[in-house]
Amino acid sequence: MNSSHFLVYLPKILLQILRDFLYFPFWWYSVGLWRLLLKVGNFLREQQISLGLMVWVKNIFTPMYGQRDFVGKIISFVMRLVQIIARGALMIFWLLLCLVFIVFWIALPPLVVGEILYQLI
Repeated sequence: MNSSHFLVYLPKILLQILRDFLYFPFWWYSVGLWRLLLKVGNFLREQQISLGLMVWVKNIFTPMYGQRDFVGKIISFVMRLVQIIARGALMIFWLLLCLVFIVFWIALPPLVVGEILYQLI
């Protein structure tokens, strides 16, 4: 009795595997790429929040420690400017790393197929 179930379900299973195999490239470049872009966007948003870059930009002209004299304002501006430049450079690093990852995601299937064909030929 069990062998009849095997013969009934084997073609269905093989058809499902074939369908998944043929659907994979479409998924990779549509749904998979969209999910990757959403995750990268969330990651960059979290990094921006972690760095507090926009807080530094928003308060660039606010004097630190409530010192309202001219020297205090200049020192505060310079310190915040240095912080903005350093945190902006780190944010650009994360952005470039994410862009490299996205390009790698897009290029990976053709690279794998090319390597398989190279090994076969």
